[in-house]
Amino acid sequence: MIVLFLLILGYQLQVAPSLLLPGDTLELREVEVYAPSLQKYTHGQWVRTLGQDDIESFQGLDLGSALQQKSSLFVRQYGPGMLASLTMRGSSSGHTALYWNGLPLNSPSLGQADFSIYPIGGSDEISIHYGSSGALYGTDAIGGAIHLSNKLNFNEGNQWSIGTLAGSFGRWNQMGEYRYSGKTFSSRTKVYRNHAKNDFPFSDLSMSGTPKKRESHAQVSQMGFMQDFAWILDMKQQITSSFWLNHTDRQIQPVMGSKGQDIQIDRNLRWVLDYFRFQERVTWNLKAGLVGDHLDFNLEENRTLQFLLSGDMDWELSKKWQAKAGLRYTLVDGLLSTYHQQEDRWEGYYAVNFTPHKNLGVSFQWRQLVFGGNWAPFTPSLGGDWVFFKTPQHKGVLNGNISKSYKIPTLNDRFWVPGGNPDLLPEESWSGELGLKYRYDKAPLHVEGRLAYYKMLVDQWILWLPLEGYWRPENIRNVANSGVEAFIDTSWKPGSWLIKGKVDYTFSEAINRSGDQGNSRSIGKQLPYTPLQKAHTTLSMGRGATTGFFAALAVGERFTATDNTGVLPAYRLYDMGIKRSIAIQKVYGHVGFQINNLFNTDYQVIRLRAMPGRNYQINIQFTL
Repeated sequence: MIVLFLLILGYQLQVAPSLLLPGDTLELREVEVYAPSLQKYTHGQWVRTLGQDDIESFQGLDLGSALQQKSSLFVRQYGPGMLASLTMRGSSSGHTALYWNGLPLNSPSLGQADFSIYPIGGSDEISIHYGSSGALYGTDAIGGAIHLSNKLNFNEGNQWSIGTLAGSFGRWNQMGEYRYSGKTFSSRTKVYRNHAKNDFPFSDLSMSGTPKKRESHAQVSQMGFMQDFAWILDMKQQITSSFWLNHTDRQIQPVMGSKGQDIQIDRNLRWVLDYFRFQERVTWNLKAGLVGDHLDFNLEENRTLQFLLSGDMDWELSKKWQAKAGLRYTLVDGLLSTYHQQEDRWEGYYAVNFTPHKNLGVSFQWRQLVFGGNWAPFTPSLGGDWVFFKTPQHKGVLNGNISKSYKIPTLNDRFWVPGGNPDLLPEESWSGELGLKYRYDKAPLHVEGRLAYYKMLVDQWILWLPLEGYWRPENIRNVANSGVEAFIDTSWKPGSWLIKGKVDYTFSEAINRSGDQGNSRSIGKQLPYTPLQKAHTTLSMGRGATTGFFAALAVGERFTATDNTGVLPAYRLYDMGIKRSIAIQKVYGHVGFQINNLFNTDYQVIRLRAMPGRNYQINIQFTL
């Protein structure tokens, strides 16, 4: 088995062109640590990366809040700092895969990730892969995937950074970081502490006259430690490693009218080690990782552990052909309050790029997973990009893909006592999309835009139903998803000014075609808490060291029941702020002030879950 593993792995090495010199001499770049590109085998698909400005403006806040306010993705937030689950293209919260440096972070017991426990400052780069991507990443990526990445540089010496964010309702976050990088070694150590009392006023809709109250049980405290390393062993070898320890202590915000006093503590451990070997036309990657989650809810303990070992090789067959193949093994251990279960998962994957013409690129991928002796659906994907129009200033690209994805039943789905159903089938999806991208670039104006239509069918959707005197999961639902995504990013530089604008819009239908058992009225209805429309726009203006911005977020109405009888109204939120960059000798940084929910809008993301009104924050960060 080991020999087979290495043979499969060996034929998958990829050349990193930027690392090669003519002939057989290899030389690593002196500045940035090597990392495989997420976008290399994604012809016909869209991967978007949030910029450094987006990350800086949310330092100290959680990933769910950033994605809610910086994209057209919809995040189901149960209150500030509470559970936050992401839905992409009308799929469920368990149909979005979350990765950190290539490690899957979705809980194997719950099947999804809580985006509220991941501070955005814990990552250097956030990438959003829109649409079905199971062939590339594996289970859960039916609607899309979110990738968090850490990046290190070489030859930068010593650097110290400190940052703080203070805001309304008892928010106070601190961060400290130390970096060292030499010619062959790079290290970064980061610690953080985030706290929010969340004692904001709200209108209690559960009581007659909706009196004003103040939230009294929604405090969140968080601490974390991160360590990153990178070594250049020689001109052909590199090792990187990252470690992340995170602790979150939360008072669970009760629904309006309730006096709940629930407490939840999350302890999260992540570790990953990557070994890269560069040859003339091939790059090898061996990866080992550990993901541990310990959740205490009202002193009831639930633990899961994932150990991952993978190897792949990425190689350049010719100027027109590149390929990647690999094998991944995952050991899953779940120790929950009602069961203890271990499971082996084996995955083989393969991807090919073909470039028959400089204006045409095609990607094909497939993946096969075996879990606990069961075969997941075989998962292929095919996509392409065609540059149909190109001049020095203009570029038009037509792209499209068709792909299959899947989600295996969670440990809770199969083994929870009582109710677990070991006979559940994996959820399956087929999806296709067609998109048009356009770019205009002529000083002082730059414009990028994208318009795409997608359609997705999800079958064997798992629901928990009241059967046999208790709740039990069944493959019961069939859903048709379709929609439109539009994105425009512009920058204009008249003289000493820099003006930027972004518009991000999604129209998403998620129609229940099968109905839910005992409720035929749900047939043909939009899925609950899936808005038909969401839009986000930002306008920023800067001159010299000072930049100001104005942002608007619009979320359409959401139905609260499967038969669409209950409705949460649409809402709009507006934010504005200003940032000043500062440089004094060897010290540089920025000071920012921001007003969120400018017009004090009273709104709910989830029914009877209060959200804060107008609030303020000051963000200060310096590097020496």
